[in-house]
Amino acid sequence: MDSKKEKDKKLHMAILRQMVTLATSGFGLVAALAWNNVIQQFVKDYLEPYLSKGSSLLSLFIYAIVITALGVFVTLQLSKAVRKVEDLTKKD
Repeated sequence: MDSKKEKDKKLHMAILRQMVTLATSGFGLVAALAWNNVIQQFVKDYLEPYLSKGSSLLSLFIYAIVITALGVFVTLQLSKAVRKVEDLTKKD
């Protein structure tokens, strides 16, 4: 009987991990698309005036760094949530 409970817990954790993976991937894509124009416009309006002329490449690097930081932050938060759930299920 305990073996079935243990298998059920493992299945639930595998499903949860897969859901987090899918959510992270989906969020990364949707966030990149949603924020694309906003971040590019922000870089153009607020940062390019301080950069030398023709520095659109630097603007693109700044944009890429902002998107990457956002993705890392969300991924870390989701990973922490999974660890907490795993810890709770181990205690049961």
